Amino acid sequence: MSEWDGKSKGSLLGYKIFVYCIKKLGIKAAYSVLIFVAFYYFIFEKRSNRAIFYYFNKRLGYSYLKSIWSVYKSYFVFGQTIIDKTAISAGLRDKFTYEFDGVELLKKLLAEKKGGVLISAHVGNFEIAEHFFGEIDLDFQINLVTTDMEHSVIKEYLESVTKKSSIKFIIVREDLSHIFEINNALANNELICFTGDRYFEGTKTLTEELLGQETNFPAGPFLIASRLKVPVLFVYVMKEANLHYHLYARESDAKHRDEKGLLKAYTSSVEKMLLRYPLQWFNYFDFWNSLNKK
Repeated sequence: MSEWDGKSKGSLLGYKIFVYCIKKLGIKAAYSVLIFVAFYYFIFEKRSNRAIFYYFNKRLGYSYLKSIWSVYKSYFVFGQTIIDKTAISAGLRDKFTYEFDGVELLKKLLAEKKGGVLISAHVGNFEIAEHFFGEIDLDFQINLVTTDMEHSVIKEYLESVTKKSSIKFIIVREDLSHIFEINNALANNELICFTGDRYFEGTKTLTEELLGQETNFPAGPFLIASRLKVPVLFVYVMKEANLHYHLYARESDAKHRDEKGLLKAYTSSVEKMLLRYPLQWFNYFDFWNSLNKK
């Protein structure tokens, strides 16, 4: 399937092992466990291997051997972002450093006092953004528009060992009641955050090119964002060496009620991030709907 099934991989035992290693051995020691975890996924996750190999080999143009090696490294880096997110949420924020590229855009957005829309992707580690915003004097409420499809037992465990997130969740519902929640949040000068790169079977999609190949994107985030009379920013939190993170904010110049123009601006923005951080593309499914055509 080219559509995401709504669930991330991983077991409760795996998360418990990571948390134990973080608390007892430290963050970098916990990374060492990933050597074996990444190898497990590299050997046994055939479908996600094919999908991510296609990304490296066909979309980025890597050689066969470089693509194979990059598949393994991708799992390793993804595991690092999970460990980092858990460690930061557990109170180890001071172990990390960060830099912010585009903070003036967020400050301008907040100064206008009419709310705003952030659109991110499953690129990097945006979920830790809230832990950094407070340190650059940005006081606002983020509302993440999402589905509630994750494994509840893992969510409950992580909530029991980490600090409660200040992010509010707006759950997408069939009766469209989430639209009213979005409008209420914007009226309170709050920020709405969407991820624009995953959709479910049966939902409306828009088509645009990413890395030289057309594919489908969820229509919802771009239809809603293009019709709201508020600023739209593309935001990413990218992992770099030595427990360092780089936060990016980029402003969309798409016209009002031009969802296709907004999507095109979004894919251009995502491409720039991927060319700079190729290992941090974390969509482990047939994103370009290419594998089942063979």
